[in-house]
Amino acid sequence: MKTHKNLYSGITSFDNLLLAARKAQRGKRFKESTAVFNLNLERELLCIQKELQEMTYRHGGYQDFYVYDPKRRLISAAPYRDRIVHHALCNVIEPIFDRIFIYDTYACRKRKGVHAAVDRYNEYARKYTYVLKCDIRKYFQSVDHEILLEMISRKIACPQTMWLITKIIASRDDKSHVSYFENDTLFTPFERKRGIPIGNLTSQFFANVYLNGFDHFVKEILGQPYIRYVDDFVVFGNSKGRLHEVNEKIQAYLSSLRLNIHERKCRIYRVKDGITFLGYRIFPTHRLLKKDNVLRMRRRLKKLSRKYSSGMVSLPAIKLRIQSWIGHAGHADTFRLRARMLADAVFQRGETRGAAGRLVEQQP
Repeated sequence: MKTHKNLYSGITSFDNLLLAARKAQRGKRFKESTAVFNLNLERELLCIQKELQEMTYRHGGYQDFYVYDPKRRLISAAPYRDRIVHHALCNVIEPIFDRIFIYDTYACRKRKGVHAAVDRYNEYARKYTYVLKCDIRKYFQSVDHEILLEMISRKIACPQTMWLITKIIASRDDKSHVSYFENDTLFTPFERKRGIPIGNLTSQFFANVYLNGFDHFVKEILGQPYIRYVDDFVVFGNSKGRLHEVNEKIQAYLSSLRLNIHERKCRIYRVKDGITFLGYRIFPTHRLLKKDNVLRMRRRLKKLSRKYSSGMVSLPAIKLRIQSWIGHAGHADTFRLRARMLADAVFQRGETRGAAGRLVEQQP
């Protein structure tokens, strides 16, 4: 396997740090931390550059909060200057690893994403009879630091770059749950550092690196059609018995990475019956939106209507949120559903009144 040396000067170059800052501020330009940083952008970037070059950089603490869309998740937000460092690192090392990823892993990759994964699912569903659907239990919290660093070091032979990667990975040690694996002692789960924060750009990238060997194992050693999006994956086949065998081998491999499957969520389905995957109910010939997605959007429209009537949100802001959902819903058979929901959602402030559908059409 080809290794890469002398990467650190590219990571710490001012041009790369400036590019990283531009990426880090997307959608966050008007946040206070971003605005304050940008007031002295050149000085701040030179300060980061100096810390990185002298290897005195220290990762800041995280701001933790929960999101509930659709389930409860802990999000850990790194300080803005650290997010710039994350982008600077990924600008250089992500292309190196992307070349060795399989085609059918779809999260956080250029020209991939949820909709490409769902399109690929439909393609496989028309060819195979059964599908094994699984997800990994507490994936981000379970990523083992030692195993991850060893995987990265197979490609990155630059000591300074590995120092920075180690700093970022070590910035969070998750002890929120305990799992035991073969040959563990009573203390092993407490001695091994684990967990990468949901919210870091680097965590999304590291999540793909950590399962890259597993991806190749399923596709090339087991020889199965397979799609993965972060910790959700599906395996196709024409024999239910074969997929049971595959499931056993998959669980054994994941155990070697100190990962567990969600037993209750791991099932074999007939593809013609449809399965729920990545926010859609998918059949070989068509797809529908999940019911809870529709319910959440109905609630969101009502909430936006109340906020608009009280002057808490503008029409352009509402339009952006509605169009985002339309973009997602438009990849399913939802034409009538979208028309009905948008017609029912009314936004009124004073004497100005209009349905969401007209809002989307009329607002510039």
